[in-house]
Amino acid sequence: MAHAKPEQDPDIYFVPHDSKWPVFASVALFVTMLGLASWFNEASWGRPMFFVGIAVLALILFKWFADVILESVSGYYNRQVDVSFRMGMVWFIFSEIMFFAAFFGALFYARTLSLPWLGGEGSGAMTNAVLWDGYSAAWPSGGPGAVGGAFQTIPAWGLPLLNTLILLASGITITIAHHGLRAAHRTRLLVFLGATILLGSVFLFFQIEEYVHAYRDLNLTMGSGIYGSTFFMLTGFHGAHVTLGTIMLIVIWLRCYRGHFTREHHFAFEAVAWYWHFVDVVWLILFLFVYVV
Repeated sequence: MAHAKPEQDPDIYFVPHDSKWPVFASVALFVTMLGLASWFNEASWGRPMFFVGIAVLALILFKWFADVILESVSGYYNRQVDVSFRMGMVWFIFSEIMFFAAFFGALFYARTLSLPWLGGEGSGAMTNAVLWDGYSAAWPSGGPGAVGGAFQTIPAWGLPLLNTLILLASGITITIAHHGLRAAHRTRLLVFLGATILLGSVFLFFQIEEYVHAYRDLNLTMGSGIYGSTFFMLTGFHGAHVTLGTIMLIVIWLRCYRGHFTREHHFAFEAVAWYWHFVDVVWLILFLFVYVV
């Protein structure tokens, strides 16, 4: 570590020593994805390898973030470092936007272009007549051949609407918590940040309930043609982001409880709040185009 702390000298930009965590994390990610691919291909060792990789990755991230938190509370970050963190978070959220844009693009392409073409519109008339005669390009659809069999969709005005209201409420509670932090109101901060964690957990519980209902009662699975694959791809990846966001909120709550943040210096809190608002916005778009329209 540098002899002078950056917060004491604005001309110093803190550069940490070489870290072993990126290399270890890369190995853990490789083990995780190899296990997942092997599990999907029904290899007997795929499933345990996947969970071993997940456990090791979680441990690595815990230790890695602990190092970053120690550097922060030790006073090695100044305004220049803070700007770098903010730029990094902005680019991270932008990459997440592109991530979901690709999935929404796949949904748009399948629903607006591919299915009408297979149903005989435009240049797809011959394809429809020769290969899929009588196929009606109605959405939702498993695609030509009714891949996965008949299924039912989940009504938008049940659990999906409830989950939408829950996420909207969580966006309000985390904003109130942020105002509490800026006003140095510790009780308000902890209560409303805890409420955000609770709302995120309830959202995930209801999403699991929805998936169980879809598989058990509606025959709506990942194998239900193009609709099933896009439905679970979009909602599943969003659920993974809510899970990650909830874990981040728990860590931030613990840091708030331990007094790691001040009214002026609390970027870690703001970064998690940005991420949570991003998750909220993505769900609103998802609710509209997956469940309603």
